Amino acid sequence: MSQSDLPHRRRNLLTGQWLLVSPHRAKRPWQGEAAPPPAPPAPAHDPDCHLCAGNIRANGTQNPDYAGTFVFANDFAALLGEGGSGDDDPLFESAPACGEARVICFSPDHGATLARLSAPELGAVIDCWCDQSAELGARWAHVQLFENKGAMMGASSPHPHGQVWASDFVPQVVSREDGAQRAFYDRTATVLLDAVARAELEAGTRVVEESASWLAVVPHWAAWPFEVLLIAREPVVRLEDLSAAMRSDLSLILSRLLRRYDGLFGCDFPYSMGWHGAPHALDGDTAHWRLHAHFLPPLLRSASVRKHMVGFELLGETQRDLTPEAAAQRLREVTID
Repeated sequence: MSQSDLPHRRRNLLTGQWLLVSPHRAKRPWQGEAAPPPAPPAPAHDPDCHLCAGNIRANGTQNPDYAGTFVFANDFAALLGEGGSGDDDPLFESAPACGEARVICFSPDHGATLARLSAPELGAVIDCWCDQSAELGARWAHVQLFENKGAMMGASSPHPHGQVWASDFVPQVVSREDGAQRAFYDRTATVLLDAVARAELEAGTRVVEESASWLAVVPHWAAWPFEVLLIAREPVVRLEDLSAAMRSDLSLILSRLLRRYDGLFGCDFPYSMGWHGAPHALDGDTAHWRLHAHFLPPLLRSASVRKHMVGFELLGETQRDLTPEAAAQRLREVTID
């Protein structure tokens, strides 16, 4: 067995957490879950969809006949303007949490996905992300933009949409990323993800897509089988910092990446994705940050076989069978238009 096939551990530089890589296990036979085949394409308008233009939502509100993106306050928000009481009990500590949550409909087309939007349509979504980050960041500590795509990822509706949660606290994952980037910058006077991008480009083995302003890689520390990290190659720390040129470039590389996903197993590829930028609570203390997005898809072997984080992953640490290098190669080999 070659060295590349032997078990080893890798450390996530953004969180400090380790994961176990076991390449030899990718050859084991599979008799586990086999999900049903994907559903046929959805119609452009579904009269029963709460997110389609002109339809009535669950709370009785009627959606406008929107033609582009449509943003509204989440009818079942996880964060509210008022938080519960806190308790500093050393055994049962709690703290209030306040914020607001919104839904972003990417398109009025019920059967669309980000991968199938035209360049102008995708550009409008990017502009919307940037506007939401700027507006909500003016009054909240952190703004999290994300999309859960597909029933496999818990999406409550197949209509193309994402969410934005703004909070008066910085969530733990972002806080860990902030600490890791700050420590690296203090130690080296270099932005961590800038160093990662340069090293990934030099190595080439984990690169999926690259452009003048963006780099998409399966990171060295990827936890999910076909996880991708999309890194801004210019010194921007938040979405609202993106120039018109960077936004245009983002629409192109995002389209290519998502079409590679769809082409990998010939399906509407499910994933959770989200943007991480410098928390707005940092104000001007952001020299260590670099804007980036995480794409976390569950599929492992086919459109019907997914990776489950169970057993050792829940009780010990994350483990993967397919190496990040092999995953990146498979994504690069997908033929796209």
